[in-house]
Amino acid sequence: MDRVDCVVIGAGVVGLAVARKLAQAGREVIVLEEAEAIGTITSSRNSEVIHAGIYYRAGSWMARMCVSGKHALYRYCGERGIPHKNCGKLIVATSAKETEKLQSIKAHAEANGVLDMQLLTGEAARALEPALACDAALLSPSTGIIDSHAYMLSLRGEAEAAGAAFAFHTPLIRAKASGDVIEIDAGGEAPMTLQCGLLVNAAGLSATTVARHIDGMPIDRIPPAYLAKGNYFSCNARAPFSHLIYPVPEPGGLGVHLTLDMAGQARFGPDVEWIETINYEVDPSRAERFYPAIRKYWPTLPDGALIPSYSGIRPKIVPPAVATQDFLMQGPRDHGVEGLINLFGIESPGLTSSLAIADHVAELANV
Repeated sequence: MDRVDCVVIGAGVVGLAVARKLAQAGREVIVLEEAEAIGTITSSRNSEVIHAGIYYRAGSWMARMCVSGKHALYRYCGERGIPHKNCGKLIVATSAKETEKLQSIKAHAEANGVLDMQLLTGEAARALEPALACDAALLSPSTGIIDSHAYMLSLRGEAEAAGAAFAFHTPLIRAKASGDVIEIDAGGEAPMTLQCGLLVNAAGLSATTVARHIDGMPIDRIPPAYLAKGNYFSCNARAPFSHLIYPVPEPGGLGVHLTLDMAGQARFGPDVEWIETINYEVDPSRAERFYPAIRKYWPTLPDGALIPSYSGIRPKIVPPAVATQDFLMQGPRDHGVEGLINLFGIESPGLTSSLAIADHVAELANV
């Protein structure tokens, strides 16, 4: 039976960052991915936003990983010429009641180490974005956007340059932990059985399923899985904005926000649609809820301008009634299985946090 040092399950953005980190530390790494290519699921179905770290609970893994990951990601992209833009974000208040909330949002961001937030009057905000309707706004200068596919290709390239190997169309069938060795059966077109000393479960939406297929992993340490679908709409009219535009958050979500791709095209979303089974179809009728929300800050949005675009699914580990969750990153101290690291609930800001998460995995693995 073949023996390899490290196996990473999942070739999304986090799995890629982990594989790169471990390989560059001199570890022998194989990445198992059941799909046909890197980043085909959650990593390619998101807003491609580099988040500042504003809203997450102070002291949470999300807050810590996002803030440190943001700095690492900007540095990584800048050094390698990966398309990205530090365009900034405006959180806009469209009523006096919402304006009152801006100061507390700023204070919360500062508790997370985001120290560059700026309160703007409505007039100052419109000086930046003349088409904007608002009473006041909060400017987040460190928010940006990224070409996530170019970023993932770079991570894969650097992982392979350091010796990592990738096996696509290769789902995990089962794994068995025994002492300091984990035995893995993988399926697909070229089934394989191998042993490893370190197994990193970075399977995203499938992370809880993967954990249940690891003999020896305590069931009570595996969180439940919930699917929160986010639908996006594109716009057939050119949006007259150069910043990302977010409404003041409402209970249960951040509202319908306007993000931009690297070509400057606007997209709106995501909303939140709790689902039982995975599907990525966007119901055109959901646009009816988007129009009034968007027109609060962009009143001249034309009728019929919204077009169903794409959707993504957040790997939730808390039910709909629970407003917030955190990344759940388990090492042997947490579950008692030698050589196993589980990454559960890695939703947004997973892309922004990817390099920081990889550093944390290396620490858990004593690399």
